[in-house]
Amino acid sequence: MINIEKKIEEAQDVIAQLGLPKAQQNERTAYCLLALLNLKPENSWQEIENPLIGITPIMDFTSKIYKKTYAPNSRETFRKESMHLFVQAGLVLQNPDDPTRPINSPKWCYQIAPEAFELIKKYGSSEWDEKLNEYLKIKPSLAKTYAAERTQNRVSVQINGTMNIDLSRGTHSELIKQIIEELAPRFLPNSTLIYVGDTGKKDGYFDTETAQEIGIDFDIHGKMPDVIFYKKDKNWLILVESVTSVGPMDGKRIMELNELFSACLLPKVFITAFPDKTTFSRFLPSIAWETEVWVADNPSHMIHFNGDKFLGPYT
Repeated sequence: MINIEKKIEEAQDVIAQLGLPKAQQNERTAYCLLALLNLKPENSWQEIENPLIGITPIMDFTSKIYKKTYAPNSRETFRKESMHLFVQAGLVLQNPDDPTRPINSPKWCYQIAPEAFELIKKYGSSEWDEKLNEYLKIKPSLAKTYAAERTQNRVSVQINGTMNIDLSRGTHSELIKQIIEELAPRFLPNSTLIYVGDTGKKDGYFDTETAQEIGIDFDIHGKMPDVIFYKKDKNWLILVESVTSVGPMDGKRIMELNELFSACLLPKVFITAFPDKTTFSRFLPSIAWETEVWVADNPSHMIHFNGDKFLGPYT
């Protein structure tokens, strides 16, 4: 127990000396650092390792090795309030083995940056102060370099022709790009983009002002849809799922979203977007009635699962 407490304190000291904000000098972030280094209580800082590791394995390591168990729903707290700050500081790399890995991949992982790893190996030795000073001098440029590398592996999406947002690269994000740039202009003209969850930012992209106007609280807990639009002229809230492998608008998902957005009294439109007909056909049996389907490789058509709502001749 003494070894555990000592190692946590040392990890917090490393984080503080590396210049991370005081809010990140906590036990949770210390556990993240120790897991990233595969450093056990009985080992010295000269015995650290540099594995690739994801959020769930970090939490498993914390529970098994340091006897501190966090609830499964703490994953986002670990990711947003600890790992995200490590990445922004240039201390940790995301997916160095595959920088194009999509953000929703179960293989998403982290690794201590090489320069930081070599420095941390000196902690507790006579060389620490000298190496720390050298590292802190190059730290801003390192963070900038790694940020530029991350930017290169993003998908740029244009919103209403006035601004761009970046999505993590991958088929899921490519489909989100098509939803915003192809689906919306065709079927939701003059709509306002309220939310995109896959931007790599701490809280994603969202239009706070418009959201508050229509009664959406972004502090709500639960799995948000991939994209949300507000169509003012129709007074509709449009909830869109980008589906490449999982997560169509089935009956269970509709119930979840209705509950999640119960405070918003606007009529809701549910859309599942697929990249192609092959993917759509796999999920066809589970698509809920009273929803819409859009297929990106046939962008000018919408499929209505709405009973006799649109029954009649087409001219």
